[in-house]
Amino acid sequence: MAQQVAEIRKQYPQHPQAIFLDAVAHRFLGDSAYAVKHLSKLSKRLPDAAAIHLELGIAFRAEGRTNDAVRALRKAVAIQPLQSRGWQLLGEMLADRGETVASDQAFRQQMAVAATHPGLVKAVELVADGKLGMAEGICREYLYRHPTDVNAIRLLADIGLQLDIFADAEKLLRRALELAPDYHLARNNFANALSKGGKFNESMVQLSHLEAVDPQNLAHPVLAASVLVNVGDYQGAITRYERVLKQVPRHSRLQMSLGHALKTVGRREESVSAYRRAIEIEPALGEAYWSLANLKTFKFAAREIQTMRRLLSGHDIDVRDEYHLCFSLGKALEDVHLYDESFAYYERGNRLKMRESGYRSQDNSAQMNAIMQSCTRERFALRKDFGHIAPDPIFILGLPRSGSTLLEQILASHSQVDGTMELPNILQFVRRLAAKKNKNEVSRYPTALWDLTSQDCEALGQEYLEATAVQRQGAPFFIDKMPNNFPHIGLIHLILPNAKIIDTRREAMASCFSGFKQLFAAGQEFTYGLDEVGRYYADYVRMMQHWDAVLPGKVLRMQYEEVVDDVEAQVRRMLAYCGLPFEDNCLAFYRNDRAVRTASSEQVRQPIYRDSMDQWRHFERHLEPLRQGLKYNAD
Repeated sequence: MAQQVAEIRKQYPQHPQAIFLDAVAHRFLGDSAYAVKHLSKLSKRLPDAAAIHLELGIAFRAEGRTNDAVRALRKAVAIQPLQSRGWQLLGEMLADRGETVASDQAFRQQMAVAATHPGLVKAVELVADGKLGMAEGICREYLYRHPTDVNAIRLLADIGLQLDIFADAEKLLRRALELAPDYHLARNNFANALSKGGKFNESMVQLSHLEAVDPQNLAHPVLAASVLVNVGDYQGAITRYERVLKQVPRHSRLQMSLGHALKTVGRREESVSAYRRAIEIEPALGEAYWSLANLKTFKFAAREIQTMRRLLSGHDIDVRDEYHLCFSLGKALEDVHLYDESFAYYERGNRLKMRESGYRSQDNSAQMNAIMQSCTRERFALRKDFGHIAPDPIFILGLPRSGSTLLEQILASHSQVDGTMELPNILQFVRRLAAKKNKNEVSRYPTALWDLTSQDCEALGQEYLEATAVQRQGAPFFIDKMPNNFPHIGLIHLILPNAKIIDTRREAMASCFSGFKQLFAAGQEFTYGLDEVGRYYADYVRMMQHWDAVLPGKVLRMQYEEVVDDVEAQVRRMLAYCGLPFEDNCLAFYRNDRAVRTASSEQVRQPIYRDSMDQWRHFERHLEPLRQGLKYNAD
């Protein structure tokens, strides 16, 4: 083939088709750099040729230039939206970058393009609109008549994953693979479903198979690394990231993922190097700048501050890069005491994030009110013998950025306590009980709590213990540090009545403004507005007062400022509540080399200091909306 193409190029050296064939031939022979060079020139000559952009995307991918590949593939499907291959490759590339939502959208678009049945096309549209219940009905009706359509089975499993019905998704994808064992995308989805359902070892078996039979698809080792992170095997994840990066060293997102894993295990300087490599590869990659800022102890150089200013003054910056850079520059300017300019960037970044999230304070307040009205002292009294009797879990909850990581680090330094991470299991139970299949559907939670029998509650407690067992290292007790569990203390009490629950509280202005400055990887949408975070704090206080009233003595409140002022007294108080003897290691928590995944990972590796307690006062002149939000329902 190569010789034939070479002869064609000799006869027609400038003909577009000859150049195209020559580039494709070189890519097949492993010379992707040659293909990129010539296809890039050709794409400028023929900017509306979808096939050229598609092939350029494939060549960029072979070179490890992920972001260039995504741009080329997006151009290809924009020119020719009905090409299934382009959407599939785009989905795979977005998965490589860790953009799971966009990746799923691309794969669904591929399915819509490939589908011949109008019902499936409609189902894809309904999934995109969040109308999962209607889409599920169409898929089930279609599969009743066409039970071997593996694409429809995968779409129905996708709906199950979005609804957190992992067992159904797993069953469906298992069936799809029985019908089509070489359907690699379905097997990748199957591994993902197993992982989400807590079956991490089975997930890794599937991913190992995919890595062997589909070695060019980076989505497989990337997902495998994330599974290893979920079980706390950070060294295994680091090893995988490093191995993949040897194949594609210019993969900026993988460099960033490597940096995250290195940061988590305390290898700070190496993580900084990984983040800097990501920026060298992709100079406008806002998330890499934020990863540096999010180390908290990192300080940007003057030239880096100027670079961020320049990037944010441009007009063609991607919105995701824009808000990451805004939060990064806000932190950098705060560190050099330029507080007014710092606040301007924090505010700009928050405004962009709030627009993206669509969060509404009134919806949150309504949910809190519904829980408080439903969860009465009398109802709990009638169920005092419900749940699994195990005392193993210690829940640390409250608002993010309120000292929960510090308390976790202190407790995890005790010989009888395992530190884990922000475990999603309680929130998964809540979504299951809510039984919502559409965004606008009325939730069955919390009223569904009172339909649970004694056996149901014990089974849920047992399920929680089994699902979290993989996170433990053998100590009698373990920590679940999901802050968002605080509205669900009633559920925790029903299924695990002997669990300990610690509420970490921080002074309102400091807590809320610290959240406002933080760009979270996922969730915590309430922090992206001063009024919104203030109202959320007020709702949180009301909710905790409710739990104190209906479950008196259930929750231990730890005030962050009191811990800082007298750490030993407060540590002794916390250990006594947990029924644990005092150990000196709990005071030397900063020497604990355990993995820490939150934004405070570097801070809790140092002795306690007071420097950050009143930082919000530098911005006080801008914070009147926060003060007003805190007054919401305060009385």
